[in-house]
Amino acid sequence: MKAFWMATAAAVLLGGCSTVPGGMETPSEAVAPSSEDARVADLLSRMSLERKVAQLIQPQINSFTAEDMRRYRFGSYLNGGNGGPYGDEFAEASEWLRLADEMYLASVAPMENGEPVIPTMWGTDAVHGHTNVVRATVFPHNIGLGATRDPDLLRRIGEATAVEIEVTGIDWNFSPTVAVARDDRWGRTYESYSEDPAIVAPLGAALVEGLQGPKGDPDRLGAGHVIATAKHFFGDGGTDKGVDQGEVTGDIEALKKVHAAPYPAAIDAGVEAVMASFNSINGRKMHGNEALLTGVLRDELGFDGLVVGDWNGHGQVAGCTNTDCPQSLLAGLDIYMVPDEWKGLLETLVAQVNDGTIPMAKLDEAVSRVLRVKMRAGLLDEFVEPSNRPNAGDYELLGSPEHRAIAREAVAKSQVLLKNNGVLPLKGGANILVAGTAADDIAQASGGWTLTWQGGGELDNRYFPGATSIWSGLEAAVEESGGQATLSVDGSYSAKPDVAVVVFGEEPYAEFAGDRKHLGFSDEEGLGLLRKFKAEGVPTVAVFLSGRPMWVNRELNAADAFVASWLPGSEGAGVADVLTGAHPATGKLGFSWPATCDSGPLNGPDGALFPVGYGRSLEDTAAIPMLDETCDALLAGASSEWFVNGRFETGISASAGGTDLPNLRGSAAGVSVRGIDRNAQEDSREITFSPGSSLTIAQEGEGAGAYRILYRVKQRPVQPVTLATGTATIDLTQPLSVAAEKDWREMIITQECAAGLGDSLTFTSAGTFSFDIATITREELAEGTDCSF
Repeated sequence: MKAFWMATAAAVLLGGCSTVPGGMETPSEAVAPSSEDARVADLLSRMSLERKVAQLIQPQINSFTAEDMRRYRFGSYLNGGNGGPYGDEFAEASEWLRLADEMYLASVAPMENGEPVIPTMWGTDAVHGHTNVVRATVFPHNIGLGATRDPDLLRRIGEATAVEIEVTGIDWNFSPTVAVARDDRWGRTYESYSEDPAIVAPLGAALVEGLQGPKGDPDRLGAGHVIATAKHFFGDGGTDKGVDQGEVTGDIEALKKVHAAPYPAAIDAGVEAVMASFNSINGRKMHGNEALLTGVLRDELGFDGLVVGDWNGHGQVAGCTNTDCPQSLLAGLDIYMVPDEWKGLLETLVAQVNDGTIPMAKLDEAVSRVLRVKMRAGLLDEFVEPSNRPNAGDYELLGSPEHRAIAREAVAKSQVLLKNNGVLPLKGGANILVAGTAADDIAQASGGWTLTWQGGGELDNRYFPGATSIWSGLEAAVEESGGQATLSVDGSYSAKPDVAVVVFGEEPYAEFAGDRKHLGFSDEEGLGLLRKFKAEGVPTVAVFLSGRPMWVNRELNAADAFVASWLPGSEGAGVADVLTGAHPATGKLGFSWPATCDSGPLNGPDGALFPVGYGRSLEDTAAIPMLDETCDALLAGASSEWFVNGRFETGISASAGGTDLPNLRGSAAGVSVRGIDRNAQEDSREITFSPGSSLTIAQEGEGAGAYRILYRVKQRPVQPVTLATGTATIDLTQPLSVAAEKDWREMIITQECAAGLGDSLTFTSAGTFSFDIATITREELAEGTDCSF
């Protein structure tokens, strides 16, 4: 971006432009109103209704073209969590910059009717670094940064992230998240700095200053800075039972004291955008809540920037759809994030202004906020295509040594030592064994919102050039001390090691896919390794990767030292710095650590095994008592919910041709599965079969009950399709033909049509065929219930 707009150099964008070297055009300087308000009013007076509405429409890059941009002149656009330039989410940075140029140039092409030309802006979710882009620095997620309690560090992370964003020509970051997570079962807990708003507020404000530059600084929103967004206003971290996009209930003033508390600090820091939250408060969706979006955010807190919606969040407002929602604009939303159905919404809004449903004054108010933010960011100063802006195309800045050093510092400062009987710091010259599948897995250490929306899955270390896994960091540190380090994923060895470091934890997830019914950690790989080494007399250090505090009493009992490592990202050497004593253990919990696995909201010391603020130094070797290892939730059989909210429940898996398809995603043996939206982003799957291919979905152990599958068929099958379960095989060809083009339907499979009902489902298609699945559950139905489709 260019430097902050200075009134003495102000120039209004006119329909007629003068050409400058390089083929770009620059605004005419014939008229130069001296104030923000005057400039905005002048622009509004010369914009058509259609161009005004277009400023409020934000589609995603995979649903429109540069020609669409030239035709409609969208005010902004975004890349979704699984969206990349030209359909490639792993595209090199140069492709991101090329697309930025294409869209920008289309947005500033001269207008035939003499209207003012308003450049577009690109927004992205760079929530822990510019992590949609290969080679970018991956910083720890917010839950780890909250453990640092270091605003200066957050400010430097914001600055580094802004520079890496500028490399790819992007203008706007949908960050920081200033949610106050109050129920750790919530799948976005790791996006929160703390359960305590007093910890969240200064860290969020510091990241804003790093991204945008400090208020009053002449370089604010200039070179090295991008537009920041505080999100999600408000209550996202306070939903009942931690259900993402769910309901927040309670006295509004009490809720504001917790969940709106971080926003004054972000506003004081000059944040230019606020994102509305998906959740409801006392029955009313935030995207349509005028009392809160306008009454609280603007009138009470004094926010004068723009309010942007979340992914089709307006479509969840009562009486709305994705293409018809005047309620959001009337409530105070300025930009609709409408990823795919942008054309229908644009046309509807134009019609609603014409028929008086939306007053022109209300439209102008929203458009003026968008223009004002663009003005402050220098986008209305002069036309400069993204590739000619500061830092653009300097690809060495992505994952630069300086940025990785900041990330490594952040990792070290975020490690929270929960237990240490004296095995830490690791002694120089020791023989160290490093075990666990997560030890050399950068994707798992990075969590969700890393190259892909959900993270993990197909990503291996080749996708992270220049990064350092926890194993690699330990190997280098141990060898530097004169010791020996060996990676043994399964914990086997020929010579008994002095110490074993076991790295384990949660698999990556994002948003609602990470919602949990309880906080018991169920994966027993780490537990098995810790108990194995204990039986063999090998001291152990547990390094736990997670997006939230979890009940790990069994692992705490089995380990000699235990480190909450959170989701450290691409610089695993920061973990080694603490384990070896090169950096002191300074991290402090930002969340209460649960003593039991089935606890609901846990905020404060009551019921906590370790309270907020807990974190040992390496010198603290005081013993902790043996902990209760009872967790009834972990004793339950396979879940009756197999596939819900875009994710398998524990014990459920999918495969094709013997190849695992984690969380029903990916391609193998002629079967291709991709995420699609039903009620929320990628909460469902489109499954495509090539001729003769099969997909199997199964549970571990024995289950009970009939199958209920919510599905959709767009085109009828032309070759036989079957479903096998247990000893039965059902011909689905006719039922699926009947279901074609009839939207979502339920398929119920019982003993009546599948005698010997089994614990797996295998779909096979003789020809090319595709259908969608939203949910799969098992449940007990009345005896004699017929199958239905």
